[in-house]
Amino acid sequence: MSTLKNHVQLIGNVGQDPTITNLESGKKVARFSIATNEHYKNTKGEKVQSTDWHTIVAWGKTAEIIENYVGKGKEIALTGKLRTRTYTTDGGNQRYVTEVEANEILLLGSKSDK
Repeated sequence: MSTLKNHVQLIGNVGQDPTITNLESGKKVARFSIATNEHYKNTKGEKVQSTDWHTIVAWGKTAEIIENYVGKGKEIALTGKLRTRTYTTDGGNQRYVTEVEANEILLLGSKSDK
């Protein structure tokens, strides 16, 4: 049951080409967002689509795979966990960000996609 704690699974489309950063330590980090869509009928029986955006961060080997194979519009599945971090803006305001830290990805769609 411990694997169910803080576990995220998403399938969606990449919103923009991933940003890849090579850190001084030699580690690689990939950052991008994906859109997940939900389809349902409202009370009037009309079809409705709801889209949610998720910020994704991946490290190391996962970041390398993303760098080589993932681009805007690509459909992917991923598993990971939620991470919340804080930072201070130039104006001195503290901000909180919640991201999905991906530890495994699966490339979906056709091989010609990137």
